[in-house]
Amino acid sequence: MNQTHTHAERVRRMVVPVKLPPPVNPALIRHAETRGASAQNRVADAITGFAGSMVFVYIHILWFACWIGLGVEKYPFGLLTMIVSLEAIFLSTFVMISQNRADAKRQVIADQQWGTVEEEEQQDLALLDLSRQMHQELLALGREVRALTGAKGPGAGHAR
Repeated sequence: MNQTHTHAERVRRMVVPVKLPPPVNPALIRHAETRGASAQNRVADAITGFAGSMVFVYIHILWFACWIGLGVEKYPFGLLTMIVSLEAIFLSTFVMISQNRADAKRQVIADQQWGTVEEEEQQDLALLDLSRQMHQELLALGREVRALTGAKGPGAGHAR
């Protein structure tokens, strides 16, 4: 029984599309929520998810085998050709939708990364300013110490 369950599980994994894990990037999470708010986007995502799966391939293999094997239509299969051509037109549109969705995700990531770069640039400038202030303070402290001790400059009072 355990072996049957394992076999069935293997077959299920081969047939059922693999569901991608949800995004962890906050920008992508917001993008997915915005995209999911539209029914059109949800339908397009479901269709591209299904059309890009092995289940889709298996259904078509079965469909073509039955169509030809059961003699639904005689060679050269004009109706089947027309149906498949129309399906190809729609599927190519969904491929473009999927590419647009992927481009939108890349743009979201790029925008977030650019924001991070700008923020880091501001932090770098603030650190440089702080370093300059510390340098000026150290120079002023050095002048005060020299003035109090009567030293003339760095290394004064040391034998050379």
